[in-house]
Amino acid sequence: MSTKIVSGSGAIRALKSLGARRLLLVTDPYFMKNGTAARVAAAAEAEETEIFDRVAPDPSVTLAAEGTARVKEFRPDVIAALGGGSAMDCAKAMAYFSGSDAKLAAIPTTSGSGSEVTDFAILTHGSVKHPLVDRRLRPELAILDDELLAQLPPSLVADAGFDALSHALESYVAKNAGAVTDALAKEAFCSVFGALPASFAGRREVRLKVHTASTMAGIAFTQAGLGLCHAMAHSLGGMFHIPHGRLNAILLPSVIDCNASAAGEKYARLARAAGLGGSADAVALRNLKNALVRLRSELRLPATLAQAGVAPMGVWREADAIVAAALADPCCETNPLRVEDFMVRQILEEVTGHV
Repeated sequence: MSTKIVSGSGAIRALKSLGARRLLLVTDPYFMKNGTAARVAAAAEAEETEIFDRVAPDPSVTLAAEGTARVKEFRPDVIAALGGGSAMDCAKAMAYFSGSDAKLAAIPTTSGSGSEVTDFAILTHGSVKHPLVDRRLRPELAILDDELLAQLPPSLVADAGFDALSHALESYVAKNAGAVTDALAKEAFCSVFGALPASFAGRREVRLKVHTASTMAGIAFTQAGLGLCHAMAHSLGGMFHIPHGRLNAILLPSVIDCNASAAGEKYARLARAAGLGGSADAVALRNLKNALVRLRSELRLPATLAQAGVAPMGVWREADAIVAAALADPCCETNPLRVEDFMVRQILEEVTGHV
């Protein structure tokens, strides 16, 4: 784990430690307009600063190419990402494709993606999300500043929170999991599961706890891997542009059922650690699934794709493409159970829903 993590109120001041002479800040129009981008850029105390503020949800290959051209022209020695997973994905791709040797810093403003400590980035091309996985994508510095979390809307707390939960749960049972990743994933899951309702209700004092847990889950999954839930979320997200965490909330209970034959014991262990009880593994497993369903409802997240605004006919019209993209996703490689076509179709049938 090579990323230096600085957390707490005012942590953005740590950006100065990178000694930037030429800083490129990658962010979105929202942070540009409200002055946050300028405040963060000023904390670096660089001699020259440029701000690339064109980041949009599900950053496209075209956007990354535009940003890559900016990197080559400006030649920064530090590239900093400010925003959610999309900003970090875009900044990572820009650094990677430009061949820049600039130091990479990540300043997440949502508590879900964990991208500030991972080797992953996601780009969208057409209707397909393409995961990039390379050690060079891991930031040198991660800044967890809870002052940036004060204005999070409840819907974003919910979406990002379920992303963090799914990272923790999937990495806990992933094929490459070990004692260290298990410890991080278990603590991350329990922390987010316990604190997310309070954060959703607007209690700011718990947000750094969720923020830190999201980073812990990111460390876990970049080493242990993920699974079928993320493979299908990438596939469906590229096709229908539903927020990633929302898709995880829809898919996760069904994926737990699907993987139970291979990962039931570990699911049960995680349920007990989260205080969900169950002396027998089958009972603990049921409690875990039901608890996630209840939490999803409490956070006002959809239970089906239909509730998320996707017409069932649209799903079935694209079913072959959805299944093919999910099976090709590298997250399937570390799913605890070998992923086959029928498994993806079965889960798709369960989560499609009715109008």
